[in-house]
Amino acid sequence: MTSAAAGERQCVYCRRRPVADAWRPFCSERCRLLDLRDWMDGRYRVPGEAASVPDGGPADDGAPDDNR
Repeated sequence: MTSAAAGERQCVYCRRRPVADAWRPFCSERCRLLDLRDWMDGRYRVPGEAASVPDGGPADDGAPDDNR
């Protein structure tokens, strides 16, 4: 395992390689895309109460409204 030089920032995803200016705060496009995948898959979550549809409000089922 390699150690970072004093003051050198490490990739926030793999924590193995130094941050690249082009992909900051990641070291590469690969780590950036893996992090995005984790967000999209729901592996990361922001704490808080679950959102709900208000009573009497329309449910968004993706179907177009025919009443317009």
